Amino acid sequence: MAQSNLALSAQPGAQAYADAGDDAARFGPRGIGARLLRNEDARFLAGHGEYLADLNLYGTMEVAFFRSPIAHGRIRSIEIPEEVRSRVFLLSDLGDVRPVRAVLNAPGFRGSDFPPLADGVVRFVGEPIAMCIAPTRAEAEDIAQQIFVDFEELPVVTDMLKAADGSAPSIHDGWPDNVCFVSTPGNGDMAQAERAAVVTIERDLHMHRQCVVSLEGRGVLAHHDRRLDELVVYSSTQQPHIIRTVLAPLIGVEENKLRVVAPDVGGGFGVKNNLQAEEIAIAALARIVDHPVRWIEDRREHLTASPQAREHHYRMKLHADAQGRILGLESEVIVDAGAYSIWPWSCAMEANMSAGIMPGPYRMDAYRGRGITVMSNKPPLGPYRGVGRPGACFALERMMDELARAVGREPHEVRIDNMVLPGQMPFLTIAGKLYDSGDFPESVRRAAEMVDVPGVRARQKDNGKDGLYIGLGLASYTEQTAHGTNEWLSRNLTEVFGYEAATARFTPDGKLILEVAIQNHGQGLETTLAQVAATELGVDPADVVVRHGDTAVSPYGLGTFASRSMVMAGGAVGRATQMLAEKVKRIGAHFLQTTTDKVTLEDGAVVHGQRRVPLSEVTRAAFRHAQDLPPGEEPGLSVTTTFQPESGTGAFSYATHAVVVCVDANTGLVKILDYVIVHDCGTIVNPMIVDGQIQGGLAQGIGNALLEESPYDETGQPLASTFLDYLLPGFTEVPSARISHIVSPSPFTRYGIKGMGEGGAIGAPAAIVNAVNDALHGLGVEINETPVTPRRILKAIERAAKGDRP
Repeated sequence: MAQSNLALSAQPGAQAYADAGDDAARFGPRGIGARLLRNEDARFLAGHGEYLADLNLYGTMEVAFFRSPIAHGRIRSIEIPEEVRSRVFLLSDLGDVRPVRAVLNAPGFRGSDFPPLADGVVRFVGEPIAMCIAPTRAEAEDIAQQIFVDFEELPVVTDMLKAADGSAPSIHDGWPDNVCFVSTPGNGDMAQAERAAVVTIERDLHMHRQCVVSLEGRGVLAHHDRRLDELVVYSSTQQPHIIRTVLAPLIGVEENKLRVVAPDVGGGFGVKNNLQAEEIAIAALARIVDHPVRWIEDRREHLTASPQAREHHYRMKLHADAQGRILGLESEVIVDAGAYSIWPWSCAMEANMSAGIMPGPYRMDAYRGRGITVMSNKPPLGPYRGVGRPGACFALERMMDELARAVGREPHEVRIDNMVLPGQMPFLTIAGKLYDSGDFPESVRRAAEMVDVPGVRARQKDNGKDGLYIGLGLASYTEQTAHGTNEWLSRNLTEVFGYEAATARFTPDGKLILEVAIQNHGQGLETTLAQVAATELGVDPADVVVRHGDTAVSPYGLGTFASRSMVMAGGAVGRATQMLAEKVKRIGAHFLQTTTDKVTLEDGAVVHGQRRVPLSEVTRAAFRHAQDLPPGEEPGLSVTTTFQPESGTGAFSYATHAVVVCVDANTGLVKILDYVIVHDCGTIVNPMIVDGQIQGGLAQGIGNALLEESPYDETGQPLASTFLDYLLPGFTEVPSARISHIVSPSPFTRYGIKGMGEGGAIGAPAAIVNAVNDALHGLGVEINETPVTPRRILKAIERAAKGDRP
C-alpha cells in the first residue's frame, strides 16, 4: 500500500485531542471552540429573514413555466391564443441566448447542450418550454393552461441498466448509445487478490432516485437597474460569483454589468449549487421587458423538474482472507444522470465520486473501480448532500457486514482490523486519496461501546416475539472536504474551486465587517466566521457583521458546497484578520509606547500589562486622524486575501454510525431505537453548530434509507409528484442521535479545521439497511436497495419464506 511520508507530528496543530472542548482553551472563550448561539438566529427566529419570495420590487411580474407533459418528443408546433401571446415567451423570443454545456476535459466524455427553454426537442417531463408572465402566479398559470403543443413522441429511456448495456435508443442526436462517461480508478494486483482469497462475496445493490426538498424551493428575480446600467439577478443560490461568471456570456451581458445577489437562502443541500435553466431564462427575459420578473418554484415543480439525486446500481465483488482482511475490491457503479449535464459538475459527477471514494477508510491490496454514467429521459442529476458517497458507503458497508457474517465475526471487529491506522497518517489510499489525519478504528470502538453490542445481542434472543425483530447496523466512511486545486484538476472539470477569498475591515467606530463570497443557507457561517475573527482580533463575535451573497460586495469567491466553507472561507478570514491584527498591534503599541511583540488583543482592546487602548481609538486614528499613526503607517484598516489548503486533495473527515432498529414483520415498519455517531472533523469551531449539522444530515440519511423515492413509469412519467407520494422523515422518524467527537486537526488547513456538512447523510443509509438485515437474517431475508420501505420488507420476508434467494 502506498503511503505518504509526511510526518503528521511535524505539522502545526496536529496533536489529537480527545475532547472538542479543549479548543476553547486554545483559541479563547469566544473564539474557535466556543459554544455560542448563532448570530443569525435573532432575525430568523423572529421571522425577519428575507428570502426571494419576500423581495418587493415595484412592478414585479410573476412567471409560470409551461413545462413538457411528456418525457421525450419533438415539438411540431406551439399554439398560443393571440390575446395572451404578448405574455408568453419562447426560446425564439429571448434573442441570442446560448445553451449551457457542462463538460469534462477528459477523453471519451460526451457533452450535450441544455437550453434554458426547449429548443425543438424535450427530454424529460417538466422540461421548460415557455414562460408566462402576469401580475400574480395564479394568473400566469392560467395563461400556461391555454398553451397547446403538438408533439411527435419519441422512444423513452428509463431503465439505467438497458441504457448502460446499449439496448436502449439514444436520447441525444449523434450519440451511438446513452453512455456519457466511464471512469476507471484503481490500483494493485487484483489477480493476486483473487488467488489468495478464502472468501469472495458478490452482491448487486441499488439506491433509488430522490429529490432534494430544501425547505425553500428554487427561485429567481431579475431586473435592469437603470441607475447603474446593470442587470441584477436575485437567485436562491449557493454560489453567486460563479453564477455571474457563467451566466454573463450565455445571455450576452458583460460581467461588470451583471450583479448576482443571493438573499437569505432557505436550505440548499446541493440543488442550488448549479446553474439552473430557469436562471438563464429569467435573466434573459429581464433584458427585454421593462419590469422585474420573478419565478418561485412550487412543490410539484421541485418534485418533478428540479435536479434530482442518487439512482445508483452497484455490482460489487470483495475478496478476503479467512479472518476477514480485505485483499481486493471490485466495484462497478452505474448512475442514471437524467437527460442533461448540470453545469459545472457535469453528469459524470456522481459516478466519478462514488467510484473514487469507494475504498473508504479501509486498507486493501487491490482495487478496481468502474463508474458508468448513463443518460435517460428523467430530470438531470445534480449534487445532493454527500454526492456519490452515500451510495459508495451503502455498497461497501453492506459488503463489510456480509464479510463479517461469512467469517463468523462481529461486524465492528472486522471493520477495525481492516482500517487505516492513526500511525499511518497521512495515508495515500489505493484510489489515490490522501487521508490527512484521524483514528478510524477508535471511531468504531467507541461506537460499538456506546451502542452496547453485547446488550443488543442479548436482546436479539427474543427476536420473533410478537413479530418484532431487533437489529444492529454499523457504517464507517470518509468524507472528502474542502477539495483543493489538485482534486478538481484530477476530475477534469472546466472550473477549479481550489481557494476562497475574504475581506476584513474595521469601521471608524471600531467594529468589524467581514465580506465573503460563500453563501450561508443554514450552516451558521455568520457565527463561525465571526468566531474565527474573534480568535485573531479579540473582538466580540456578536459585534461582527458578516456580509455574503452579493457579487457587488464581496471579493470574488467560489461559493458554499462540498463541505468547503469553514475550511476555505474560515481560512481566508483567519488570514485576513491575522494581517489586520498585526497592523492594529502596531498602532496600539505606538499609543502604549511599547513594541508590537509585547501587546495582545483582548476584549476589544490592545493590551499591555494593566494598560489598554480600545479598538475604537485605534480605528479613529487609522481613519480620521492619520497624524496620530506611527511614522510610515498608512491610513485605513482593511485586508483582502485568499486561502487554499496545503493539500490539493482536501481534508478528510470521517465517522462511524451505529443504529439499533426494531422491524415489525407484520407491517414491515422500521423503528429506530438508538442512534450513535462518532465523528471527527478536526478542530471544531462551534460544537453546537457541528452537532446540528450532523443531526440534520442524519434526518436526510433516514429519508434515503427508509422513505424517499422518485419512481418513474416506463413512459417517463413521475409517480411521486406531491407529498402524498413522496414521503419525508418527520419528528417521529428522526431520533436525537448520541454524538461523540474525536478531534484530530488536519495538518493541511488553518486551525486544523475539516469540513463536515455532509457526513450525517453519508453513513445513515448503510447503517440502517445493515440493521434491518441483521434483524431479519434469521428469517433468511437480505435487502440490498434503498429505501427499505414496508412493501420491500414484506416482499423480502415472503420470498424468504418460499425459499427464494435474495
